Amino acid sequence: MRYFFHIAYHGTRYSGWQKHPRILNVQEVLETAIGRVLKKPVAIVGCGRTDAGVHASQFFFHVDIDEEWDFDLFFRLNKILPDDIAIFDIISMNGRPHARFDAIQRAYDYFIHTYKDPFLGNYSSLYPEHNLDLDKMKAAIALLPLYNDYRGLCKGPDRIDHTLCYVSSAALFTDINGDKLRFHISANRFLSKMIRIIVGRLLEIGRGEMSIDEFEHHLISKETPKVIIPAYPQGLYLSKVTYPYLDIPPRSLFTSILQNSMDIDWHGV
Repeated sequence: MRYFFHIAYHGTRYSGWQKHPRILNVQEVLETAIGRVLKKPVAIVGCGRTDAGVHASQFFFHVDIDEEWDFDLFFRLNKILPDDIAIFDIISMNGRPHARFDAIQRAYDYFIHTYKDPFLGNYSSLYPEHNLDLDKMKAAIALLPLYNDYRGLCKGPDRIDHTLCYVSSAALFTDINGDKLRFHISANRFLSKMIRIIVGRLLEIGRGEMSIDEFEHHLISKETPKVIIPAYPQGLYLSKVTYPYLDIPPRSLFTSILQNSMDIDWHGV
């Protein structure tokens, strides 16, 4: 029987989702926990990969389990998993749906705070910027859905089959005080460090270090710059994953601080 697990994790301690030897990663922690409870080795398949230090407020993986369990698997797993990984739902699926290949849309949110705050350091990225030109940043963001080849905004494009991404929405928000920013983007897929590279370019535009035309040139030319500096990882969240047969609202809205801002104070630029 195939099961989809609906989870969230805070990525600060981890070197990303993907399992690699001798480094702490989310996939291996989950496989170890499930194998320990079921008393047999398991292999899980995630809906995507997140970089080191990046979070997921919604994430799905699938696993095949042949024998039905006769105990509260949900409770036992959450009890032994570390506090920075949570399971929200265990869903039995018909057929052989795939957590990664069947996803039709993924959404990410990137959070920035412009003042030092000891309670935001692991949840949002600190960029002590003043007088960012939000209108120019907004104009650059409006270009994103108009193009579908993101080779010029990708790390290592030659390592993958293609660099096509279909961005369905992209927007910039600010809080009521103007000292927090939220960048939201959704697409069918994303490339390596693509969102963090976009945010880095947007900050350059906001500072006046890059023009909107230069930004658009990266989208038109498909040329990968020699030097690419992605934005910090801790502000990035995989926030929504959608399937044709499964569309569950996220259970976790980051932290209560960011949640309050998102629900009450965010305003579109």
